[in-house]
Amino acid sequence: MLRLERISSGYGRSPVLHEASLEVRSREIVALIGANGAGKSTLLNTVMGLVAVSSGEIFLDERRIEALPTPEIVRAGLAQVPERRQLFGPMSVEENLRLGAYARTDRAAVHETLQEQFRLFPILAERRRQAAQTLSGGEQQMLAIARAMMSRPRLLLLDEPSLGLAPLMVERIMALIRSLRDAGATVLLVEQNARAALGVADRGYVLENGRIAVSGSAARLLEDAAVQDAYLGGQAGGSRAIEERIRSKRRAILGR
Repeated sequence: MLRLERISSGYGRSPVLHEASLEVRSREIVALIGANGAGKSTLLNTVMGLVAVSSGEIFLDERRIEALPTPEIVRAGLAQVPERRQLFGPMSVEENLRLGAYARTDRAAVHETLQEQFRLFPILAERRRQAAQTLSGGEQQMLAIARAMMSRPRLLLLDEPSLGLAPLMVERIMALIRSLRDAGATVLLVEQNARAALGVADRGYVLENGRIAVSGSAARLLEDAAVQDAYLGGQAGGSRAIEERIRSKRRAILGR
C-alpha cells in the first residue's frame, strides 16, 4: 500500500533521513523503532507532506505522493496521529472528532463514522461534551486515534502512542491498535517502546541515524541480538552492532 524508495529529507540544510526505504502492505501493522533523534517522526512527517523530500519517491499504491500537499494526502487515504496527540484542548471531545473529518463532505456518512468511534471508544461517548484537555492521558490518546479514524483512512500513521502512559494503559493502546488491524486497518507504528511495538506488529524496521539498519518480521527482530541489546533491555553495544550493519551495507553498495 505504501512504499518509500530511497527517501532523503530534513529541515533546511539539516538532513535527517538518508535514502530510507520501507513498505507497508495492506492490513498489516509495521513497526518503526529506533532511538530518540533517529528520524522516526521525520519519516512520518515526510510521508504526510509536512517535511519536504530532497530525493527519492513515495508511493501510495502506485501513485506518487511525495509532491502532494498534506490535505490531498489525507484525501488519498492517509491519516496521522501526531506525537503528544496535539488535541484542541478547550474544545469538546466531539468537536475534536468532527475536525478529523474536515476533508469529508458527506454529512450522513460523517455522522455514522462518529457513531462508530463512540462504539469503539465508549469512554469518549460518555465524555463527548467534555473538554479534551480534561481527559486522562490514555483517554486523550484514544481521542487522538479516533480523530484520525474520522477521515476513514486506508493507512493510519501512529507517532509514539505510548508516550507518557502508564504500563497498563500502554497495553490497552497496543491491544486497540491490534483490534484496528483486525477490523481491516493498515498501520505504520512509530514507537520508542520497541518491545510493545514489535509485540503487536507483523513486521518491523530499525531506523538508526536516519537510515534503515535492520528489517524483518517482528518475531525475528524480537530475537535479534543487536536489537535486543539496543532497544529491548539487553546489554550495551547493540547500537554499535547496528551501526556496523549500516557500514557493511554502505560498503556493499559502494562495491557494486
